[in-house]
Amino acid sequence: MSNTAVIHTFKARHLWQENGWQGDVSFDVDGRGRITKRSGASPQSLDSWVLPGMPNLHSHAFQRAMAGLAERRGPGDDSFWTWRETMYSFAARIDPDTLQAIAAQLYVEMLKAGYTQVCEFHYLHHQPDGSPYAQPEAMSLALIEAAREAGIALTLLPVLYMSGGFDGRPLSARQRRFGHDVDRYLHLLANLRKLENDQLRVGVALHSLRAIPESAWRSLIDHVSLKTGPIHIHIAEQIGEVQDCLATRGARPVEWLFDHAPVDKRWCLVHATHLTEAETAQLARSGAVAGLCPTTEANLGDGLFPLAHYLDANGVLGIGSDSHISISPVEELRWLEYGQRLSTRHRNVSARHASDSVGETLWRAALKGGAQAADLPIGVITDGQRADFMVLDSDSPLLAARHERSAMDSFLFAGNMPLVRHVMVGGQWVVRDHHHRDEVSIVARYRAAMQRLTA
Repeated sequence: MSNTAVIHTFKARHLWQENGWQGDVSFDVDGRGRITKRSGASPQSLDSWVLPGMPNLHSHAFQRAMAGLAERRGPGDDSFWTWRETMYSFAARIDPDTLQAIAAQLYVEMLKAGYTQVCEFHYLHHQPDGSPYAQPEAMSLALIEAAREAGIALTLLPVLYMSGGFDGRPLSARQRRFGHDVDRYLHLLANLRKLENDQLRVGVALHSLRAIPESAWRSLIDHVSLKTGPIHIHIAEQIGEVQDCLATRGARPVEWLFDHAPVDKRWCLVHATHLTEAETAQLARSGAVAGLCPTTEANLGDGLFPLAHYLDANGVLGIGSDSHISISPVEELRWLEYGQRLSTRHRNVSARHASDSVGETLWRAALKGGAQAADLPIGVITDGQRADFMVLDSDSPLLAARHERSAMDSFLFAGNMPLVRHVMVGGQWVVRDHHHRDEVSIVARYRAAMQRLTA
C-alpha cells in the first residue's frame, strides 16, 4: 500500500469548519495522516460532534509534576516571584529520564483533553550545576521522545536565557542550567532542526527581555529573522517586569520589543498581560499571536489581558496551559471569558456582535492562533491538512438535545464531565473511548519518577 492510499473513511454527523458546523460531512485519511478527497469507500460513522484538535501554544512540561506544591502561603505576600523560587528548587531535581516520564504523562493528559499539538517552551538545558550533559541536546531529546511515545505533535522551542535581569546580572546558581551564549544556542538549534519531520517543528524561544542583554539583541534578531519557523517570547506578564523595563530601557516591554524587532506573524508574545491601548492595537496590527494562558495567569496572580479591545482590533490569539495546573482547552477558554466578566461585570464579553456565540468565537480564534504559533498545518479539517481531530461523547448528558447553535457553548460552558471521547493525531487514533493507547505504562513510569523526585 502506498503512503497516499486511504486508510480511514469517515462520515461526521457534525463537523466543525472555519465557518461553523456542517452536517453529514464525509472525508478520508490517507497513509500520510492527511485529509484527502473522498474515495467512495463505505465510511465509518462518527455520530457526534467532530472538531479539529486544539494546539497548546505554551508549555513548560516539567512544571506538571509540581502542580499543587506551591499553594501554601509564605511568610509574606506571595506572588509570581515567590512561586518562581519554588519552581527553581523543583527544577534542580529534573534529569532527562525524569523529564521524559513527566512530559509523556503530561502529553497523554493533553491528548485526552483534546490538545493534539504542543509548543514546548524549553529551558532546562543543562545539568543542575550548569555544566552540559555528555549529549548537549539530552533534555530536548527527552521531550521529543515523550511526544513521540504519547503521539502528540510537537513544536520544540529551545529557550535562549542569558542574564538574570534587565540590569544584565549573571545567572544565579539555580538559573545556570538554563543558560547559553548566542553561538552555543544557535548550534543547539541547528542540531535539533536536523530532526524535524511531519510531527516535529523546531522554533526559537527568547525567554524574556530581562533574560537577553541589549548587547546581544541585535545580532540575535538579525540571525533569527533570516530563518524560518516561529519565535516565542514571554513578555509583560508581571507589573514588576514592566517597571524594571521602564527603569532600565526607558520603555515598556512590548513597546521596546516593537522598536527593536520586526515583529510579525512568526512571533508569539506569551502572556502580554499588561498592555496600554496603543500596545494592544500595535500587537493586533502586527499579526503576531497573543499567547494567553488564563489558568496559569490566574494561579500566579498575573492579571487580565485586554481581550475585548484586542478582539475589536482583529488581533490573533491562542491558548496554552503553561504551568499545567489545569490541562484543558475548555478551562482555558472558559476562564479567558470569565476573567473578562469579573473585570467588566458584563456577560458574553468575547462575543463582539449581536447573536455571536462566545464558545464559537473563542474556539475559532484559538484554533487559528494556535496553528500559527505552532507552525504546523493544523486547525482545520479539509483536504491536504493533517488528520488531527477529536470526537465528542454524544452519549454525555451535557450534549443531550443540543443542536448546531448551542453545541460549542455547551462544550465549553455546560460542566466538567470529560466530553472528548476519541482523538486522532496524524491519522492515528491515540485516544479511544476516553483512554490513551499507552496510558497504563506511561502512568506507571510517571509514578516512579515522582517517587524519586519527592524521596
